[in-house]
Amino acid sequence: MAKRERRIKGAPTAKDFQSDTRPDWCPQCGDYGVLRALQNAYAKSGRGNHEHLTVSGIGCSSNTPGYVRTYGMHTLHGRALAVATGAKLANHNMNVVVTGGDGDGYGIGGNHFVHTMRKNIDLLYIVMNNQIYGLTIGQASPTSMLEMITKSTPFGNIEAPLNPIAMAIVTGATYVARGFSGNPRQLADLMYEGMQHRGFALIDVFSPCVTFNLDNTFDFFKPRVKELETHDTSDKGAALEQAVKWGDEIPIGLFYQDTSRPALDEMEPVLENGPMAHQPLGITEEQGEAIIRRMM
Repeated sequence: MAKRERRIKGAPTAKDFQSDTRPDWCPQCGDYGVLRALQNAYAKSGRGNHEHLTVSGIGCSSNTPGYVRTYGMHTLHGRALAVATGAKLANHNMNVVVTGGDGDGYGIGGNHFVHTMRKNIDLLYIVMNNQIYGLTIGQASPTSMLEMITKSTPFGNIEAPLNPIAMAIVTGATYVARGFSGNPRQLADLMYEGMQHRGFALIDVFSPCVTFNLDNTFDFFKPRVKELETHDTSDKGAALEQAVKWGDEIPIGLFYQDTSRPALDEMEPVLENGPMAHQPLGITEEQGEAIIRRMM
């Protein structure tokens, strides 16, 4: 049996989800902390390697499926959510996690991001937000701050940054959180809770790019990030109030959760008999005759 397909004996550990492929990220990249947190969250879920699917688009962070021992798909730029939606609806017993970056998810894949939230697809989307296009060596991304100097904005960024937390809350995501790769323990807890949530879960992660973004560094975030404590996560208004905070204090943690709204697979009539992957292929003779009658 191939190493990637080996089954876990006993309770899974983070080591069981470590791939034989070593990450090729820059030393001290924030994505290492995200990867470690994800492996811990997979282990905490108690499910085997074969019960998880990790899907990504294109970018430094989108190499993640190759660094975890689960089923994995490295798809097209900005199209990871579309591919993951198909996989989840085909087999909604599978835990499907999507990983990517701010350029891939909020820029190139922005349209898919909006409509996947609106439909409340049961996915966990982890966005490693480094506020820069890292893989293509340092252009401004949808979350780059105003006046930020990058290779594509040599005189300073003139476009207002997108607020993914506020956007997710108003667009239909039912679990909205923010983490920091410098705090992998809290991040792993958020990921685990996002996996248990039924519906679309977003975790926007501050994951500093140590090569091309020298503004939003670990030293920038460490004194500013503050964990949300006394906060009503069922109150959309209160969540939005926290989401727009940015300055000397930047909140991280769970902003909003709605457990009352069903996920799309719970409402789709064709899935009443279970996942499509487990249903018999083809149609019955009666169904075929009914289709012919309608077409005649």
